[in-house]
Amino acid sequence: MKLPDFLVDLWRNKELKKRFFVTLGIFAIFRLVTHVPVPGVDTAAIKGVFASNQLLNLLDVFSGGTLANFSILALGLNPYINASIIMQLFTMINKKLEEMQKEGESGREQINQYTRMLTVPLAIFQSVAMYSLLSGSKLVVAHSPLELMAIIISMSAGSIFLMWLGEILTEYGLGNGISMIIFAGIVGRLPVTFLQTQAVAETLNFASLIVYAILAILVMFSIVMIDQATRNVVIEYSRRMRGSKAVGGGSTYLPIKLNNAGVIPIIFAIALVLAPSMLARLLSNIPNFALASTFSKFASSFGPQSAWYNLIYFILVVGFTYFYTAIVFDTDKIAENLKSNGGYVPGIRPGKETSKYLGGIVSRTTLVGALFLGLIAVLPSIAQGLTNISTLTIGGTSMLIIVSVVIETVRKVESYRLVKSYDSFIK
Repeated sequence: MKLPDFLVDLWRNKELKKRFFVTLGIFAIFRLVTHVPVPGVDTAAIKGVFASNQLLNLLDVFSGGTLANFSILALGLNPYINASIIMQLFTMINKKLEEMQKEGESGREQINQYTRMLTVPLAIFQSVAMYSLLSGSKLVVAHSPLELMAIIISMSAGSIFLMWLGEILTEYGLGNGISMIIFAGIVGRLPVTFLQTQAVAETLNFASLIVYAILAILVMFSIVMIDQATRNVVIEYSRRMRGSKAVGGGSTYLPIKLNNAGVIPIIFAIALVLAPSMLARLLSNIPNFALASTFSKFASSFGPQSAWYNLIYFILVVGFTYFYTAIVFDTDKIAENLKSNGGYVPGIRPGKETSKYLGGIVSRTTLVGALFLGLIAVLPSIAQGLTNISTLTIGGTSMLIIVSVVIETVRKVESYRLVKSYDSFIK
């Protein structure tokens, strides 16, 4: 039986094979460490609370099951994601950081170093907040300052360790480290989610299950179609004289995707949209009865099924799509590169006019991609109202991340295969 070309190339391409095994190794380490609990925690009681609370269950999915186990990775990549958001906002308003980002690889590496440094205090703060949230329900109890310090240090160190794994995966593995680790966590939780869905589905009618299946197929199909859709801009290259010979010339296309940001806006948005509820639950334990009651009511009303939650979630996804697209698709830099290489858009002046023209196209295409991502993000809540299958709230967002990460990883693998083929042709 003949093996598929993909598996043959995977075995023959040393670079691809190395990255594949590094990725598997990091996934194995990640899944192993998710079962290392924080000291002094009643894991059985925590699992019961998370199973009955939809918001906490959603948090647990994005941590890859580490929160319900209350492992040392309970915070997941949230501190690093929040630090990345803060640094990217500062880069837009701080001229020194903006100039540093334009310096190229060295400047971006310095900004990444600042992001890592900011992750540490954020991890400590979130560890304290998580402990305060769960200690109010007597799920996590520290009997001495030493035990409290052990809990906070364990959770903070676990989050920093996960950040390090993600960076190793980005550099030596396949795909984006943050997306891949979240992907591994979601996939690791799929059997539990499936069993929950199956248990709920037994109490539903056949029509609800049909709607559930159709929605799942349509979501996967639309994700793939939007991800593959591009707006091709014609680029012409002028002919140049080199000695007595004319070189260059011809035309090509500059593909502009509808969704240049990938799955990152969803990851950023979910990290922020869950913050108000978590903060309200934390403040509901304060001694002041009136304030505690107010925060408790807010936490109960601002859940994954509330209109305000889904509206804010939608706005955040759209906003982060534009924000991240502006970072990864720099029209000024692209226009300058075209100009320096003799390329131009027919009918458009090279330089600033080309940048303005490309910016207009990107704004229109990004609008379609952003609205699509926002709709997919809140669609599970709408679908739950149609089918009464509560696990759709988790499954829909998870599906979006899984499909997007798989497509992104396949592209990475194809690029390594093409590089290998090109090197063989040169030799």
